[in-house]
Amino acid sequence: MIALQDAGTVAREVLSRADRTKLDGGDDRHFYSAPRLVTHVDGEFLRRVTQLYRQRVPDGSAILDLMSSWVSHLPEEAKYARVVGHGMNAAELARNRRLDSFFVRDLNAQPDGWALADCSFDAVLCCVSVQYLQQPERVFAEVFRVLKPGGCCIVTLSNRLYYEKAIRAWRDGSGYARVQLVKQYFLCVRGFTEPEALTDVDVAPPPQGPLAALLSKAKAFLQRSSGDPFYAVVAYRNYRRLPG
Repeated sequence: MIALQDAGTVAREVLSRADRTKLDGGDDRHFYSAPRLVTHVDGEFLRRVTQLYRQRVPDGSAILDLMSSWVSHLPEEAKYARVVGHGMNAAELARNRRLDSFFVRDLNAQPDGWALADCSFDAVLCCVSVQYLQQPERVFAEVFRVLKPGGCCIVTLSNRLYYEKAIRAWRDGSGYARVQLVKQYFLCVRGFTEPEALTDVDVAPPPQGPLAALLSKAKAFLQRSSGDPFYAVVAYRNYRRLPG
């Protein structure tokens, strides 16, 4: 049982000093200073991201899109109370029409102390960017702080990366190892639920009949083997119900 005053604190360090290093140790602000108006993963991967958001983030939620960019992967039909974006390039974030507001911050230089209120978001999202965090323990503690009790954090990842800017613990790891690493980021912060790992999300209605089901499985296998691999890790800010 976690004492209430300990919730959100970092219980242990996940990474060693060497694990946090990058091949390019230059200023991240300079690296991201030019807008990159591209998508870094394929359409099938992004459809799974959107479907996962559709399943886990209710309409009316307040959302923090962490390490965001010029496009949103939120479902177009969904209505949210507000969507706040974070990133490293203001020009990119200004192009993202789903954002109600945004802020620019280098999370490696300033991993905590965000100018966001405690318990102010129903969901925190991070799509294919977690590999660049050099202080993930402190960042995930901030995620816990800004989440409402019962709020979720969804981290999606693939095998794409700026190799010179990803941390050593990430660069040469397998998909399985990277998922386990993200799970440890959640587990090192007191008060998150047990993280759930996903390797697929259904994006189509269930097939009707055994032949259709077999063809659907074969199609899904071919998509996974030929496209960008999909992984997600989901955890919630835990809470205890008050008696009565």
